Order: sequence, then structure tokens, then C-alpha cells
Amino acid sequence: MTVTLWHNPRCSKSRQTLALLEQHGITPEVRLYLDDAPSAAEIREVLNKLRFDSARQLMRTGEDAYKEQGLKDVDDEDALIAAMAKTPKLIERPVAIHGERAALGRPPEDVLVIL
Repeated sequence: MTVTLWHNPRCSKSRQTLALLEQHGITPEVRLYLDDAPSAAEIREVLNKLRFDSARQLMRTGEDAYKEQGLKDVDDEDALIAAMAKTPKLIERPVAIHGERAALGRPPEDVLVIL
């Protein structure tokens, strides 16, 4: 079973999600998404797998970059996705991806539904 985890080791929820997967015998492929930013196409694919209605659901709206880029007033989904690709710290974490499904690890237990 291949599970990919968009991971930020400085985030407690991300660390908890990684530990939870490992407790269930899963060693995910860890992608340090801040260093290896997903492309707009990858973000769009993950949004579909998450079954989110809007890119904003995957965004960290409390980040300074969100405010600095004036994203609160942006309604264009492509622009929001491009902002996440350009500034990956805008992406909420962690995201676990398995096949055609994905889950946001908030809370960490939410990722277990895709296994």
C-alpha cells in the first residue's frame, strides 16, 4: 500500500499523522512539500481526491502570506491554486494520499478513512 504524506516536520499535526500511519504499519512516502512544492496540477488533483469544493479549503488562511497576497478577496480557483504552488506554506497540512483518495490530517485520525 503506497501512501504519500505531504508533511511538515515542524507541525505537530503532521508529526502525529505520520506517527499514526506508522502505528498502523504504514510507512508513507514522505514529501516535504515546503522544500518540494507540488505543482498546480498536483494540487488540483489532490483537491479532487479530497473532494473539496474550493481550493480555499486546502489553504492556511491564517498565514501572513495569505493576507499579504490579498487572497481573501480572490474568487478565481486557478489563482488560489497558483498561489499555493508558488507559496507552499499556504497549503494546509498534512495531506495523506492513497490511490484515488486523499485526506487532510486534521485531526490525524481522519487519514485512516483512505486506507
